[in-house]
Formats: sequence, structure tokens, C-alpha cells
Amino acid sequence: MRRVFALCAASSLALSALAVTSSAQAAPFHVIHWSGTNICQVWDNGIPTKPWPSDYKAVSKKLPTFDAALKVKAGLMKKGVCKL
Repeated sequence: MRRVFALCAASSLALSALAVTSSAQAAPFHVIHWSGTNICQVWDNGIPTKPWPSDYKAVSKKLPTFDAALKVKAGLMKKGVCKL
């Protein structure tokens, strides 16, 4: 049992070190607007699926960070494009 635990611990440390040293690729974000509800949402394009249901429209260009997308969404809320 100790050998299995040690093997799991060692492999976890190795994978963590690999993840830290590998270059991170930032997935671009969009702000999407759902039709009929005036609700906007930050969508991560790194997710391999599209939003469901498909009655949405992208209302921003690709943004490099989640914080940048939140700032765009806040601006859209001030303009009255989005309620939430």
C-alpha cells in the first residue's frame, strides 16, 4: 500500500512540475449576448463546445483574458446592451 501511495505521490509531483514548466496557451474569450433575454455572458473559447442553445450573438472581439472580457461586459451593461 505504501508503494502505491508513493508512486501516486511521485507521479502527481512530476505532472505538476510538467504543467508549471510548459508554456500556457491563453484561450481567447468572447462576450456573448443571448437573444430575447438581454443577458450577456463571458464565454471561454477554450471549451471545445459551443454555447447551447445556439440563440446567441458574439458582441465582442476575441479578448486575451477573463478580466478583459469582464471589463467589456461591464461597459455593455452601462450602455444598456446587457441586463446581467
